[in-house]
Amino acid sequence: MIPRSALITTLAVATLTIPLSAAALWAMSDRPENQATNAHWAKGTTPEWMSAHMGLRLPDSAHSAKAAYETTSRFDTGLLTFTLTRAEAKQYLKRHPPEGKWLTPGPSQPTPAAHDFTHLNVPEPETLRTGTRYGDICPTDQCVSLWAHDYAPTRTRIYLRAHYEPGISPLPEN
Repeated sequence: MIPRSALITTLAVATLTIPLSAAALWAMSDRPENQATNAHWAKGTTPEWMSAHMGLRLPDSAHSAKAAYETTSRFDTGLLTFTLTRAEAKQYLKRHPPEGKWLTPGPSQPTPAAHDFTHLNVPEPETLRTGTRYGDICPTDQCVSLWAHDYAPTRTRIYLRAHYEPGISPLPEN
């Protein structure tokens, strides 16, 4: 016969451990490295294609323009980034104001795992703390997250990210 105190201890440990284990597994399933194995970056994604897909015109003066489109079973993600002079960025942001107001990242804002923009060899905009503002813009019925980072005295990098229903968006042609 098992002593009553040992049984109570075993039940208490199991009661606490099982929910914590389930919560840990649930949290891990949301990490990019644990997403569906059918996730892939579409070939042939150009900045021009991505800007048209987002409903935003790529400025003629844009430098270092890069784009990517990832498909997954949960949602697709479109990315576009480019740099402008500070004056050009000011005009671009004036033409594309946020829904609400521009926000600035706080020091305690969580930093997501590097995944999206690191694919384009630029830092994730959420990791940038100074000289950064962000908001959602809605050029069409599809809203896009926009980050503007003043990374040099005369230059601003624009980051655009949009999510789409999986498999609905037409992929770029190679």
